[in-house]
Amino acid sequence: MKSLKIIVNIFIFFSCLFKSSAQIVVKVNEPKAIIQPTMWGIFFEDINMAADGGLYAELVKNRSFEFTQPLMGWKEQNKQNGSVLIVNRNGENTANPRFARVSVKTDEPYGLTNEGFRGMGIKKNNGYDFSVWAKLNEGDKSIIHAQLITSKNEIAGEAKIIVEGNDWKKYAVSFHSSVTDEKAKLNVWFEERSVVDVDMISLFPKDTWKNKPGGLRADLVQKLADLKPGFIRFPGGCIVEGRDLSNRYQWKRTVGNIEDRQLIINRWNTEFSYRSTPDYFQSFGLGFFEYFQLAEDIGAEPLPIINCGMACQFNSAEVVTTNELDNYIQDALDLIEFANGSTETKWGKLRAAMGHPQPFNLKMMGVGNENWGPQYIERLTLFTKTIKAKYPSIKLVNSSGTDPVGERFDYLNGELRKMNADLIDEHYYKPPEWFLQNAKRYDGYDRNSSKVFAGEYAAHSNLSDDADKKNNWQSALAEAAFMTGLERNADVVSMASYAPLFAHIDAWQWAPDLIWFNNLQSYASPNYYVQQMYSLNKGSQIVPIVSNSEVIAGQDSLYATACIDQATSELIIKLVNVSGKEQIQNILMNGVKKLSSTASATVLESNELNKANSFVHPEAIAPKEESSLAVKNKNILIRLMPYSFEVIRIKILDH
Repeated sequence: MKSLKIIVNIFIFFSCLFKSSAQIVVKVNEPKAIIQPTMWGIFFEDINMAADGGLYAELVKNRSFEFTQPLMGWKEQNKQNGSVLIVNRNGENTANPRFARVSVKTDEPYGLTNEGFRGMGIKKNNGYDFSVWAKLNEGDKSIIHAQLITSKNEIAGEAKIIVEGNDWKKYAVSFHSSVTDEKAKLNVWFEERSVVDVDMISLFPKDTWKNKPGGLRADLVQKLADLKPGFIRFPGGCIVEGRDLSNRYQWKRTVGNIEDRQLIINRWNTEFSYRSTPDYFQSFGLGFFEYFQLAEDIGAEPLPIINCGMACQFNSAEVVTTNELDNYIQDALDLIEFANGSTETKWGKLRAAMGHPQPFNLKMMGVGNENWGPQYIERLTLFTKTIKAKYPSIKLVNSSGTDPVGERFDYLNGELRKMNADLIDEHYYKPPEWFLQNAKRYDGYDRNSSKVFAGEYAAHSNLSDDADKKNNWQSALAEAAFMTGLERNADVVSMASYAPLFAHIDAWQWAPDLIWFNNLQSYASPNYYVQQMYSLNKGSQIVPIVSNSEVIAGQDSLYATACIDQATSELIIKLVNVSGKEQIQNILMNGVKKLSSTASATVLESNELNKANSFVHPEAIAPKEESSLAVKNKNILIRLMPYSFEVIRIKILDH
């Protein structure tokens, strides 16, 4: 069958050769820019319930009663048999001040039910780890009875623990679920007459990523690993800034014992009136240690972003004075020590105590997120001077503001280049047309100046209605076309990442997003597959690909880039056809002595620009391996489908 397909392709080659448009030429022997290993990465921000309720596999919402409303997510059962009192021990434990004091007054049980994050996703035959910190306040003992309850109000699994003693202690038990249910809940029954104090009521599935107890949701991490990202930017995003400085992300509160991490309200909690999410908080169970571990697990470089003494300028625009900036700068220095320091240092010792004595080999850090104006440059200058003095090899990523054009951008871009910034972070959320029109954006950038990090980008199909922005094929195709310009200019653009990454289907605030999930399933958007096709076919060195001696960036609705993968001795060609018409193109590979007689092709395409993936049809638009293409006298005749993105790989047998 494969031989027949090759014969058919050869027939197409000869029959269509004289009908093809202007020839495309790849200059294989003229390598240009080196493509950085970090070229294609991912951007994580805790928006759309990406952490709690998403990547962090905890099933209990408000497990430590620290939400603004202490019992949010909980509901009392059998009130006639007991009561709950929320006690605040702020002077004793400022990080986790509240706990629940449960009194059982009769021989019948009193209960608390937790609703989870829009329900709890449970799986048949999967194990679940229930735990609670508890101590007796009155009585000889307390029996805590955990029950998984299905959406049909049936028991899916249960276990009991016995609390004895008047000192805080962690109790744990495991059990299995007998059913699969996306919208289960947890009943916690308190039996025996007693008064018992409880905190950190937790339920984790056993099938976490790498089966780590209290770990990350495996299917979501697997989708990240399948991208083979060069880096992970974390924790954001506007999360870094906070609505005001008290709401900013403070990394030191996200490490150490889970029960000692201080919860805060998520800044996306009430940001959008049409998607208000009052139960959106950050427990920091997914903190900086877990982040560094995740990056290491999937082979990505960590790129942490730190607050520069400025809150979100769209919200409060609060800043600290420059003479009060020392603590913020010290936080940056201490984070580098936490990642890279020896176990003899304060923060390196904590890393080791958490289970990772070897350093994480941090190489870069971002200072600020979407900050702008002279106040940002003033603060950035102080950060840069101090960090570079102590850690000269750490590369710093700097903000160019919120938009890729305009007065803010022009000012910051000019000032940062005067400072010889390592990397300038550019963001663009624009219509698909903008991405098509800007495929040459970096062609004229100075090759000897600061490098660019395309830190946040996404084509938004509908700018007029935030609630109706879709991950459709039109947006993904426009991004594929734009990314030819990023890759072609690899000597200017060192890194790029789509944003945002995750979205819970029942609890999102922002769309479009790369990966959508519910409590049991996840699916990749067409935009995800565009990112994946670039990342899996990254190559190591750019080579020119031209038509009529010009780069291919919109002529005849085509966009193209080419590179050499030195590790596999392959030529990789990426072609995007944004027109609704099939195109036949002849590609000539110049400057190479011998090529394989066949080439492989992977295609992402759809005739419907509004088409999107879903839980019902998760691969409605997904890459397909095509039949082998014939290579004849260093030529390939290729048929490009309407609205398509195609990657061709050809083995170089002899330079």
